[in-house]
Amino acid sequence: MVSSGRIDRLVVVVGGGLAFASLGVALFIVFPETLTDLLGVILALAVAFVGVRLAGNAASSLFPDYDVAEVAVEGPISRDGGGGRLPTTPGATPADDIVEQIDRANDDDNVRGLLLKLNTPGGEVVPSDDIRLAAKRFDGPTIAYATDVCASGGYWIASGCDELWAREGSIVGSIGVIGSRINASDLAEKIGLSYERFAAGEYKDAGTALKEMDDDEREYLQGLIDDYYDTFVERVSDGRDLEPAFVRDTEARIYLGEQAYDMDLVDHLGTRREIEDELADRLDTDEVTVEEFEPQRPLMARVGAGAQQVAYAFGAGVAGLGDGRGFRLRS
Repeated sequence: MVSSGRIDRLVVVVGGGLAFASLGVALFIVFPETLTDLLGVILALAVAFVGVRLAGNAASSLFPDYDVAEVAVEGPISRDGGGGRLPTTPGATPADDIVEQIDRANDDDNVRGLLLKLNTPGGEVVPSDDIRLAAKRFDGPTIAYATDVCASGGYWIASGCDELWAREGSIVGSIGVIGSRINASDLAEKIGLSYERFAAGEYKDAGTALKEMDDDEREYLQGLIDDYYDTFVERVSDGRDLEPAFVRDTEARIYLGEQAYDMDLVDHLGTRREIEDELADRLDTDEVTVEEFEPQRPLMARVGAGAQQVAYAFGAGVAGLGDGRGFRLRS
């Protein structure tokens, strides 16, 4: 059965093509008597072709044919996809962009459902929670599905969706939080570097790489990790309807999709086609049409992103050696 929207788009495209074809004939065949008929036909066809393209674009804008939005969360999750003074790995997920795409889909009258594609090992805690909240406030059915990896912050995000799907071989889980630091104090001593402290507040420089941590600092930083972990467990147990004790018993392990399904960490195992069939049933339609939503960025921002990738290709090693940010926290 052909939808009325598709018929409307077809009418616009055909009507636009005929209108531009008529204009081309009038301009290049009927009126200019000095032009040969062959040249006139060629020019008329060219104008008609341009008209069909313009009409097609107008039809897509006036009568969109999609009813489900897909937003992809791929790569490590951070606030802006970067975060350091030097270029970081291209492909990281800027959480603010993901939130903008989900909110834009929520405001789109044509979108009735949301597919959240997850292929991420996790990342920063608060950006992950921002994406979870955006998915949770979407007005319609939301299905998260894991492709290769849905771990840590990715699973945090999935807890804000109605369902989580995975493949049998997907990697799922890692419900935990980790903090890390490089201890370079011995190396600094060997090469003649020393750390001199100027700080107000006892724990202001806790985790600094160039000095040893004492027991109080270690306890303080571990307390931060424990607090974030408690929040993670709460989010997952509420969103996935799991007992907090069960979530803790996973001990941040990762599982293959089939095992995760047996443990109720995943709702269904299936392919993308099966997910679309499920969404069609939930939206009471024969089939769904999925539109991939992407970040809306101005031209200069896209140019800047390309320049960053080029810079990374030449400077990744330097970035790894020069990162002196000290204690790092991620889910």
